[in-house]
Amino acid sequence: MNTRKMTRTAMIAGLYAAITFATFFISFGAIQYRVSEILTVLPAFTSAAIPGLSLGCALANLVGFFIGVNPVGWIDAIFGTFATFLAAVCSYFIGKSSRKWIRYAFVPLPPVLFNALIVGAEITWMMGPFDWNIFLVNMFTVGLGQAVVCYILGIPLMLALDRKDLAKRLF
Repeated sequence: MNTRKMTRTAMIAGLYAAITFATFFISFGAIQYRVSEILTVLPAFTSAAIPGLSLGCALANLVGFFIGVNPVGWIDAIFGTFATFLAAVCSYFIGKSSRKWIRYAFVPLPPVLFNALIVGAEITWMMGPFDWNIFLVNMFTVGLGQAVVCYILGIPLMLALDRKDLAKRLF
């Protein structure tokens, strides 16, 4: 990894963590709208976003635990970060599509699916004995929050980065 890519990675990680903390009151829990997830569309533009989002998520989840705003704590730092990593890798490969409609329709989808499944499961597990009904509710609420952020905010970010090839100048 060269210096330029490391710098981009660090900037994305820092931005993710900063946005998460600026909106901490809606960023954690079973019903969450983690605004920093808007950045999950960045892997469509740069591979530096894969480690950047993963590191930013790990940092946000760990610090959130230590300051008392992340109720799932270190479990979230492991599994939430894993969900972010898997989503970023999938979004990266979807972002390679030459068809813009595919990119806009499907780049935001992996963060919604992986977080709904993995974070929904971790929240259910942390609440006590695993119950499928509670899991489905948690999966739905986490997935809904993700969908709102990734699609309603993420697609306009993609449009802005695609406009006049802004992404090529930034990344």
